[in-house]
Amino acid sequence: MVEAKRPGMIPVSLTEIAQVTYGRMLKQATAIHDRDNTDVLVHSVVTDSRQAQDGSLFVAIPGEHVDGHDFIETAAKQGACGALVDHIVEHVSLPQVVVNDTVKALGLLAAHNLERRRALPTPFEVVGITGSVGKTTTKDLLAAMLRELGPTVAPIGSFNNEIGLPLTALRVNESTRFLVAEMGASQVGDLAYLTSIVPLDIAVELKVGVAHLGVFGSVDRIAQAKSELITGLLPGGISVLNADDERVAAMDKLAPGRVLWFGLADGSRPQQQLDMSASNIRTDDADHPSFQLLAAGESAVDSKLNISGVHNVVNALAAATVAHELGLSTEQISQVLSDVGFVSPHRMAISHVDVEDVEFTLIDDSFNANPDSMKAGLTALSTWGNAEDKTQDSTYRIAVLGGMLELGEQTLALHRDVGAYCAQLNVDALVAVGGRRGELSVMAQAMVEGAQVQVGGEAGNSAALALFQAADTDEADQIVRKLASEHPGSVVLLKGSHFSGLCNLAERWQGKRFGVTR
Repeated sequence: MVEAKRPGMIPVSLTEIAQVTYGRMLKQATAIHDRDNTDVLVHSVVTDSRQAQDGSLFVAIPGEHVDGHDFIETAAKQGACGALVDHIVEHVSLPQVVVNDTVKALGLLAAHNLERRRALPTPFEVVGITGSVGKTTTKDLLAAMLRELGPTVAPIGSFNNEIGLPLTALRVNESTRFLVAEMGASQVGDLAYLTSIVPLDIAVELKVGVAHLGVFGSVDRIAQAKSELITGLLPGGISVLNADDERVAAMDKLAPGRVLWFGLADGSRPQQQLDMSASNIRTDDADHPSFQLLAAGESAVDSKLNISGVHNVVNALAAATVAHELGLSTEQISQVLSDVGFVSPHRMAISHVDVEDVEFTLIDDSFNANPDSMKAGLTALSTWGNAEDKTQDSTYRIAVLGGMLELGEQTLALHRDVGAYCAQLNVDALVAVGGRRGELSVMAQAMVEGAQVQVGGEAGNSAALALFQAADTDEADQIVRKLASEHPGSVVLLKGSHFSGLCNLAERWQGKRFGVTR
């Protein structure tokens, strides 16, 4: 066989790919190799033609606005050695594997890659993580821990759906020791499908919240969907459950094997009842939590997170429970937690911004939002700096919030709740951001209304909380710059759904930032 370059997945021929995806091989001579190259070994799989390289299989996925089938020749010029398609594409130089559905075929190929890895004699474990909030941060922390034990594959960002998860699984090769899989669900059945592609040795359940409530219809249906992670465990697999969430705790009845518990120690539940717990939680001026980390039967270890937000203690506990089970000591876990100063983009990323002589600290948590994560972000903002002694606290806190999608009939009520919650905290200004999508402006108005009811003031005039409704991110930018110029030492939280465009505002500001992310 002809060997391609840069390894990624376990190498596989195009002929075998056609077999495992139930496809039909269309053989063509290529301009690159000038031969029938169906036996060339594929080393990587891409869905973006710009990422193709020597030895890549390009998977053509039809999208709402762009069809991957139009970019096969681009992938060929980048070095791809074959294409996975749902119909024959004429006048291209790559061999084509024709299947009924390229997304389903991508899943079949990923499952085949993992089956081949499990067939090898060296140890290999797969950990799956789900929850309404905290998946990506937990994944990032766990991956950093497991890299202390062996080669670990984990997605960058939130590759957690029927496309992103297989692409991550297709980075597993003969040397991979651990695969950390983030798994998201927007309807019942999603996790059942994902775990059929990537069967789990360990399943981590973080929280059942109200994300995608409009799609699911009820929190109970969300719990049902999340529980599919547990039923997707391999026989005897380990369930890692959040003892502080009653709906997660109830999933122990579905566990096919051992259950490990993590949670916060309080008066109602002694630490000894938890496999991994945290106590004596406190935060510094930059909202980095410190706490005592305790594994059952061991001595407590003083620990500190190098990422902000007290809500991330629970995410750290979930990761620590898995890493400890797989062989990492609590001392090693504590060291990793203090070292990891980064998470995936736009998730509680702290930076210093200097825009046209206006300076402020940015808490960029703008990747996405739901009511639970929104309140967690606001709590982190409110505790930034010397929040306990307000007489000595000169920090000016600005919450820039966008709309939250897929909440159904409760959309406006939940946005009013967020506005009211903001008004209850140690926050000085709320900038609610609308957008081109009309519903985003309605959501922004609801947040302002909720805050107004709480403080009894008018927009921009409340002594307790300055309220602003921005038509779009450009107006929000100007409001923030004005507030920050008037209040040196300001801290700004960006939080909203992806469609709110706040990620773009963060990147606009960070293009002129200095310093490093902590």
